[in-house]
Amino acid sequence: MPSSSLSRILRPSRRTTALAAAAVGVLALTLTGCTSGSPTNATSDGASSGNGGSGGDGVTIAIMGGAPDDPFWSTVKRGAEAAAGAVEAAGGQVEFVSMPNYDNFDSDAAKLVASMAAMNPDAVIVPNWSPNAQNENIKAISSTGVPVIIYNAGQTSVEDVEASLYIGSDDYKAGVAGGQALAEQGAKKILCVNTLPGTTNTEARCKGVIDGASQGGSSAESLNLPSSQFGDPSAVTQAIKGGLIQDPSVDALITIGTTDADSAAAGISQAGTADRVKLSSFDVSAASLDRIKAGTQVFAIDQQPFAQGYYAVSTAFQLAAYGIALPENLLTGPALIDSDNIDLALKGTELGVR
Repeated sequence: MPSSSLSRILRPSRRTTALAAAAVGVLALTLTGCTSGSPTNATSDGASSGNGGSGGDGVTIAIMGGAPDDPFWSTVKRGAEAAAGAVEAAGGQVEFVSMPNYDNFDSDAAKLVASMAAMNPDAVIVPNWSPNAQNENIKAISSTGVPVIIYNAGQTSVEDVEASLYIGSDDYKAGVAGGQALAEQGAKKILCVNTLPGTTNTEARCKGVIDGASQGGSSAESLNLPSSQFGDPSAVTQAIKGGLIQDPSVDALITIGTTDADSAAAGISQAGTADRVKLSSFDVSAASLDRIKAGTQVFAIDQQPFAQGYYAVSTAFQLAAYGIALPENLLTGPALIDSDNIDLALKGTELGVR
């Protein structure tokens, strides 16, 4: 099991848990409001909700996300949609744009930012995965005075693109904690499987794993696969299987996401190494939680994507409509999910917030 000090680093505080619970409550209220079909009436003191009278009339928030078939981004979007309910009640609107896929990652990400500028939004929310490709177009938006919030990836690029703040996880610190956890589990050689090499968040994760493993007295290295293999379970499974057969000293894997974790589980099984190779992953899915429950995955590092979408939309709207600005970045993780808190995490999947 992870040390108590690592648990303190990774486990959400009571305040964080309360915030998450509040977000779930807002989601429930939002869904109730959407399904009832009934507008919200003015209160007795004349304040209104849902009739465009809350000072946000016509304010448009544009938010960019990953591919629609990426389960991680589906959770981010659910968080954003929960916050969008409050935006719409105040008279504003939230518009979503998504990556078509990850085949032409950098160029598509840059084009999406340019398309958001053409929407003439009042605030923009962007994951800055590839600064070399995206920075110019992001800065073109912020230079016009439109508030820009970087979320999910690109924490170190906030000043470069003149954004307001960053909302998301510190991927490097999350990686360090993951590397330390695997070292404490007894792993001696760890592979960080990266199917999106070159992107800021995945590179930071794997670098963190390498540094964290070293601090724990173990070694780690990246297994970089072509980004075209991202989302191709068969190709990733075979690459991982081959890596384990080629180097029998590898005794732990950590993947950059949940889809790759599924492939890694299959690769470990096909290589006949389930008895000696520990599996872990960044991010959370029903399958990864089931493996943790069954004891076939050690842990998952949760950056709490629902919170990223929820707080990004809420913050962008308050900034654009009311000039309310947070003084510093808002970190949404990391939180370690392991056998100690797996039952609570499983409840979150039922609500669609994990």
